[in-house]
Amino acid sequence: MKILAIGKNYVANKVEISANKTGNQIIFSKPESSLVKNNHDVVYPSFTNQLNYEAELVIKIGKKGKDIKISEAASYISEIGIGIDFTAKDVFNASRENKGPWDLGKGFDGAAPISKFQNISNFPNLNNINFNLVINGEEKQIGNTSLMIYDFSDIIAFTSKFMTLESGDLIFTGTPASGTGEIHKGDHLQASIEGQLLLDFKII
Repeated sequence: MKILAIGKNYVANKVEISANKTGNQIIFSKPESSLVKNNHDVVYPSFTNQLNYEAELVIKIGKKGKDIKISEAASYISEIGIGIDFTAKDVFNASRENKGPWDLGKGFDGAAPISKFQNISNFPNLNNINFNLVINGEEKQIGNTSLMIYDFSDIIAFTSKFMTLESGDLIFTGTPASGTGEIHKGDHLQASIEGQLLLDFKII
């Protein structure tokens, strides 16, 4: 199973989409060992002093495909969930300064908590899905897929040019343009899609 993610994929206003849609999607990956399922608590990593959160919708691929056409891409999605893309920001920044890979700052154990998934049939309009993140009872992020620079179909078509997508693969599709920030031990994170609480855990 592959776990892929796209960076810098949301704008604050729809009018900004066309200017930012250059075709240069930022794609990176996380190892399967980074996943945390079933709302288990996440251990704050010992190697970082700056752990940042990004709430993201996660699409699950339902069938194998390569060089997928945009017009057919949505049919490759079987389910949608919500997850957190955690970044050890200090580790990440140090690596970027030396033009190094993102792996250690993005792919550590616990870097990708994910919820249970909802069948794609629950989402009649993929370009109008609401989601949010609440931390310690305070809403921190609000997102809607209408504000994506590259929508689900764009991501699938682009990624499948480079690698075969297979059933069970997961793609983190980007975080809202505002509201990301630092997380601390003891914080309680709750993420919802269309008002339904799906992800609920603490940092320990």
